[in-house]
Amino acid sequence: MSHGLSLHIALNSVDPNSYEGWDGTLVACENDADSMQKIALSVGYQTQQLLTRKATRSAVIDAISKAARELKKDDIFLLTYSGHGGQVPDTNGDEPDGKDETWVLYDGELIDDELHKLYTQFKPGVRILVLSDSCHSGTVTREMYERTAPIEAEFGVRSHPVFRSKLIPREVQRKVVEHNQRMFDDIQNDTKAAVKRSPEATVLLISGCQDNQLSSDGDVNGLFTETLLKVWNSGTFKQDYRYFQRAIKRHMPPSQQPNYFIVGVANKPFERQRPFTITTASAAEKSAA
Repeated sequence: MSHGLSLHIALNSVDPNSYEGWDGTLVACENDADSMQKIALSVGYQTQQLLTRKATRSAVIDAISKAARELKKDDIFLLTYSGHGGQVPDTNGDEPDGKDETWVLYDGELIDDELHKLYTQFKPGVRILVLSDSCHSGTVTREMYERTAPIEAEFGVRSHPVFRSKLIPREVQRKVVEHNQRMFDDIQNDTKAAVKRSPEATVLLISGCQDNQLSSDGDVNGLFTETLLKVWNSGTFKQDYRYFQRAIKRHMPPSQQPNYFIVGVANKPFERQRPFTITTASAAEKSAA
């Protein structure tokens, strides 16, 4: 029988001592984690939350590593994140744009190279679904989005514009990188071999926006999570993951278009499943036998 684990990470603020005095206040991220956990519970996942102060680097790494040890072929791991996103200089040469994306955790940033290394710990045949409601912006400025924020209302996404960027401010990011340069260098050196290996599991990522876009916070949910919940419609959605991403994308403004990306082993049966499904066809056949 297939087993489902889920981990829901969300931060409404960060430790100013770790971010040069910046507290990163957001409003809806913990609500996003609650909303995603409700979906997971409704379809049978064993769930865990790491919220704000508990969403530290070590806690997140430990929780993902624990899932990697526990899950086996045909199991599924649902990983959701809602919070600020950032970018730091890539020093190990694995990023074409010279930037590594980050999740801005309570006491420090988690680099995408570290996530990739964690994914390589999962056993062959495990399915990993990652939903990231955060920013990864390198080529456009926050000010441009703030000027065009009414686009949310213009496109009927929200009745009024709500724009709190989930991007760590550039000046804060610069200072954090300068202060922690040795740590970032050590992390990238430590993960250099891992990023050259493809995970033996299948990682399906649906992100809140493209790498050159910003994600918007909200009064109740972040814009990506808010739209995902509408499309999911309390479980009445019956199509596959690709259709799910496209349906979410259709209901969001052009300034924030969710991405769909596969890392690791190709697994078309996984992609063709209804989102959040725990049992695979092969597992169901074994159970029936």
